[in-house]
Amino acid sequence: MSQPLPNILFIMSDDHAAHAIGCYGSRINRTPHMDRLAAGGMRFDQCFCTNSICTPSRATILTGTYNHINGVTTLATKMDNSLTTFPKLLQQRGYRTAIFGKWHLGEGPRHCPTGFDDWAVLPGQGYYHNPTFIYPGPDGGVRRTVRGYATDLITDMCLDWLERRDRERPFCLLCHHKAPHRPWYSDEKHAGMFLNEDVPEPETLLDDYSNRSKAAAAAAMRVGVHMNSTDLKCEMPEAMPELERRRWAYQRYIKDYLRTVQSVDDNVGRLLDYLDAEELAENTLVVYTSDQGFFLGDHGWYDKRFMYEESLRMPLLMRYPREIASGSINRDLVLNVDFPLLFLDLAGVEAPREMQGRSFRALLHGHAPPDWRDAFYYRYWMNAAHHNVAAHYGIRTHRYKLIYYYYDGCGQPGAERGFQAEAVDRGPIVPLDFEPEWELFDLEKDPRELHNVAGDPAYANVLRELRDRLHVLQAEVGDTRYSADRDGGRR
Repeated sequence: MSQPLPNILFIMSDDHAAHAIGCYGSRINRTPHMDRLAAGGMRFDQCFCTNSICTPSRATILTGTYNHINGVTTLATKMDNSLTTFPKLLQQRGYRTAIFGKWHLGEGPRHCPTGFDDWAVLPGQGYYHNPTFIYPGPDGGVRRTVRGYATDLITDMCLDWLERRDRERPFCLLCHHKAPHRPWYSDEKHAGMFLNEDVPEPETLLDDYSNRSKAAAAAAMRVGVHMNSTDLKCEMPEAMPELERRRWAYQRYIKDYLRTVQSVDDNVGRLLDYLDAEELAENTLVVYTSDQGFFLGDHGWYDKRFMYEESLRMPLLMRYPREIASGSINRDLVLNVDFPLLFLDLAGVEAPREMQGRSFRALLHGHAPPDWRDAFYYRYWMNAAHHNVAAHYGIRTHRYKLIYYYYDGCGQPGAERGFQAEAVDRGPIVPLDFEPEWELFDLEKDPRELHNVAGDPAYANVLRELRDRLHVLQAEVGDTRYSADRDGGRR
């Protein structure tokens, strides 16, 4: 007798760094329900995004394509909702589908959610308290304000839909939290957490950006320097020296961030409890992830965007008792572009040829195929548009990371200075009028990425080989190298 099609519960938060999750070894907080998910399934230690920014990552997760293919390269480029997505394909397979929470892929008839039997999504970033939701309706939907805290409300909507679903059909439910995105407003339950204690500082909080590219020093996202009064919930002391200011602001920032994470963890627990109570856990793939990583004071920063590890790495926890052994750990390279192909594989749906990821079902069983990837391609397009982070692309292998900063928006909408949905209103802004440059990190010897060895003669062969391989990966995914990236990028 064949097994029933698996249900899929896909829980995704926004900007939740893996190093703020207990089962990933967090020194700063505890997440018992996410840890419970890991204990009953698999923790992926090397899951990465292909573009560390919200809108592009979400488009990749839905379509299984890189951003130069799906057209969602920046925050200003919205997703065409006629594109093929995994929920549409599951819907055709007979699944009931729904999404509740953050969408962030545009509004109106051309950009609202499609491929879902039911949905309610936040307009733009949405609010933590008493948020407005867009519900299905004419011209892309109708808006209603709902009283309560966003993380609880999104979970309430998910649980209500599960109660009302057609129980004769499998389901695919996307629960998309806005937390812990800036500006980190906690609910009342967790407002008192950490009040009488200091949260441990990251080792690189006082980074001086020496031995790195000019891009690192120019980035306008230093804790306590480029934050505003909304971020800190108070005014910044003006006379405080920068390094002291970083340490002072870090405590305010990280406590607010972790309070919002704690609410997410509580609500993950509510969903897991429901599956247990309804005897659905055995046949449900439960996924917890975030749309990218986040700097938690690492390198003195908040936000993401860079190809550095804290921003690049995504948490990924999966539980599916039929195929995943409890408490298992995977260290193969997995990407967000792979997610749809796994879901389709489990549902017995052939993935369209245009999808560029790969199902990692074999990894769930503890067996990596002999030809599984040992490197991947990354590209961030938004040159100086937000937080003065430079446009760049690169390659990461198990040991090395090579990054090419080309300092050009390449004509992409919202990819040049002036597009400031999250304007920096403090601190210096350095014009990014630099010549293109390379960064090379030996992650085995320098896991904190503090020493750029691109100019070290001892790494000349490594640099050459990685550069060649980077261009091969670009061609394989259909992207093109920057015009100055010839003969090592030297002009």
